[in-house]
Amino acid sequence: MKSNAFKGHISMFSANAMWGLMSPVAKSVFLGGVVGPLVMTNLRVAGAMLLFWLASAFAKREAVTPRDHLKLFAASLLAIVFNQGCFIFGVSLSSPVDASIITTSMPLVAMLLAAVYLGEPITGRKVMGIAAGATGALMLIMGGSSAAAASAPGGAARIWGDLLVLLAQCSYATYIVLFKNFVARYSSVTIMKWMFTYSFICLVPFSYTTLATTDWTALDWQAVASMAFVVVCGTFLCYVLVVVGQKALRPTVAGMYNYIQPIVAAVVAVCWGMDTFNWVKVLSVILIFTGVWLVTSSKSKAQMQGE
Repeated sequence: MKSNAFKGHISMFSANAMWGLMSPVAKSVFLGGVVGPLVMTNLRVAGAMLLFWLASAFAKREAVTPRDHLKLFAASLLAIVFNQGCFIFGVSLSSPVDASIITTSMPLVAMLLAAVYLGEPITGRKVMGIAAGATGALMLIMGGSSAAAASAPGGAARIWGDLLVLLAQCSYATYIVLFKNFVARYSSVTIMKWMFTYSFICLVPFSYTTLATTDWTALDWQAVASMAFVVVCGTFLCYVLVVVGQKALRPTVAGMYNYIQPIVAAVVAVCWGMDTFNWVKVLSVILIFTGVWLVTSSKSKAQMQGE
């Protein structure tokens, strides 16, 4: 039991560290002007789909029932199509630091959903956590780009970008909670190969024209390497690790690891000259992290029943 929990913690830590690095890496590709968010989203999904099908050739074959295929389709919409689509489009409009800080709101959303669907109790400690986290997120979205940036033409776009990243967290939190028990039925490879296949089918009609008209020859080796990282590490490996963590940990504990992302993303983005920290962002980080700590340190339903 302890071994499974340790494996779950290591998996979630590794996945969120790579996701944190993905924000500045993806932003560097967008700054080149050749590849846009829609193409990047499709590359992530198509690349991961091929990798999971390749991995399935070396794994034990599992038969999926028709009813479970419907569940996998619904899971693919929440965990991949809406999550990845909103996140990539959000990063293209926002900054890597803002996007990664907003990702830390996911545990708060997961806690609310767990209360509704899993019967997890909402305590006074959790309410304070939600209030602190929501305040931090709103401060970042409404004022994180400073007064000058907010009044600039790109200020509105940055706010929309932050809201899209927040929507991505809501979508993924819904997946974490609703499919907590379902993912235990099959292996990580089986679950992900079908989820990415369904996601690819959903996205192709909207991205085919953009993919066909992209000037691939204009990409330099750094852009290609960055996209390879996004597909292989930020998508394929991360989703394998997340399923491992999802099976071993409670939704609120698994979501807690999201606040590793802003640490990684902020360090890389500032070092690469993509972003800077100001007092609003620092205060937002403190409030969101405090909110996450209050929520995740509260007692679960099982702990309260055991008293």
